[in-house]
Formats: sequence, structure tokens, C-alpha cells
Amino acid sequence: MSTNTGRDKKFVPLIVLATIAIPLVVTLLAFAPKFSLLGNFDYHILPMVNAIVNGTTFFILIAAVVAIKNNKIPLHRALMTSAIVLSVVFLVSYILFHAATEPTPFGGTGAVKGFYYFILITHILLSAAIVPLVLISYVRALTAQFDRHRKIAKITFPLWLYVTSTGVIVYLMIAPYYPQ
Repeated sequence: MSTNTGRDKKFVPLIVLATIAIPLVVTLLAFAPKFSLLGNFDYHILPMVNAIVNGTTFFILIAAVVAIKNNKIPLHRALMTSAIVLSVVFLVSYILFHAATEPTPFGGTGAVKGFYYFILITHILLSAAIVPLVLISYVRALTAQFDRHRKIAKITFPLWLYVTSTGVIVYLMIAPYYPQ
């Protein structure tokens, strides 16, 4: 069993910063005046892009687990790095969209509305919680703390799958209500 020999200490400030800054920026965007960073760009394409990125990340995560279970470590590493890169792409796109557009109200009613808000709320909460888990998992792998990496990855993986899959579900449910 590996122990923490301090190999990951230099990453702690970055993990803490990302863990605080990402949800803070996303929350502030909900209340901030809207502004365009990209001129006349049609921001309404971004939710579909985000759903595609989330769906792709979902399948990459599954492929990464299959790779590691088959002892294909370089492939696992490449897939996990790809999943993180796609998550950063998602985050940038999400921030651009929410900085430039007003929130879209969900138009469904009854049980569908309850289901939508359950999925949305759990997605939002877990998307904030997943940030440090992903970063810690990744740093532990980068610093060759594989026992510690496996322990946190067993928690991170299903939560990350949930976040990516519910991101697609939320998009599919709200897409009919986006302004045309």
C-alpha cells in the first residue's frame, strides 16, 4: 500500500482553487448581467455542444475503466486525460453560454417537472462535488500513488458517470424550451 509522501502537496492549492472557483463563477453567472465574449456568436448552439461533450465523456469514462481492467495502462491514461480535457471544454462552453444568455425556464408540468428538477439539482450538486474528486484522482495517478488513486477512483467514477449522463438528460428535457 502506498502512502502519501508529499508528492501531491504541490497540487493541493490548485485543487482547492478549482474546487472553490468553479462553483463560485457558475453561481455568480446566474446573477450577473449578461454579456457576450464572442460578438454575434449564436450561443444557443452551446447546450447541444455541451450535451455531446457530456455524452462523449460518459463513453470515454467507460472505455477507460475497461482499459484499466484489461491492464492497458497507457490507453487508460490517455482516455482519462481526454475525459478531463473534454470536461474543461464543457466548462468553458457552459460559462460562455450562461454569461451571454438568460436562463431558460423548464416548461414541463406534473411528474415530468418533478423528475426534471430532481435530475437537475442532483446534477448541479454532484457536478460541484466531482471537481475535487476528479482532480485528486488524477493527481494521485500522476504522482504514482496507485493504491490511493484506486480508492478515490472507485468513488469518483460512478459520480462522474452520473454527472455526465444527467447532463445529457437535462439537455434533452429542456431543449424544447430554448428560444429559437
